[in-house]
Amino acid sequence: MKVILLQELKGKGGEGDVIEVAAGYANNYLLRQGIAIKATKGALKQLEERKSNIAKREEVRVANANEIKAKLDGATVKVAAQVGEEGQLFGSVTAQMIAESIQAGLGVEVDKRRVELGAPIKVAGTRAVAVSIYRDIKATVNVLVGGEAELKAAEEAKEAEAEEAAPAEEAPAAEVEATEEAAE
Repeated sequence: MKVILLQELKGKGGEGDVIEVAAGYANNYLLRQGIAIKATKGALKQLEERKSNIAKREEVRVANANEIKAKLDGATVKVAAQVGEEGQLFGSVTAQMIAESIQAGLGVEVDKRRVELGAPIKVAGTRAVAVSIYRDIKATVNVLVGGEAELKAAEEAKEAEAEEAAPAEEAPAAEVEATEEAAE
């Protein structure tokens, strides 16, 4: 049975796409949930008239997804967990925990189903995790997993690196001032 999608359907298509699906799937799920309508001659004619509006909405969605990707790509989020000997976690870090830490740390709301974790994280350390934002647009987030003490130590080390870099930048400015005074 041919149907016209009214919204994105993962693995099938996006809004305005005409797809072929099983009659039972169409009647029992897609049509009842309002995800699609039957592809009649009248519906196809209306679809042609709406194509420009659908294209504009798609452009906005892609632009928003690219903005979110820019915020997430390469960012590091911290997830606190109880760590035993040799870095083994008591329990595991799930997609829900990563989504919550992205929300808290970066201010970007991500659905836990969009976090492509594969298998739960069971060892402390840093791991790259893919986040599906919209269709083919994906971002990679670094997840730092550790106990409270390890996360604080990592944060202090990062601050120390930032402080070491800051005086190195200030030193040339001091040398310039000294040479200017000597010239006068």
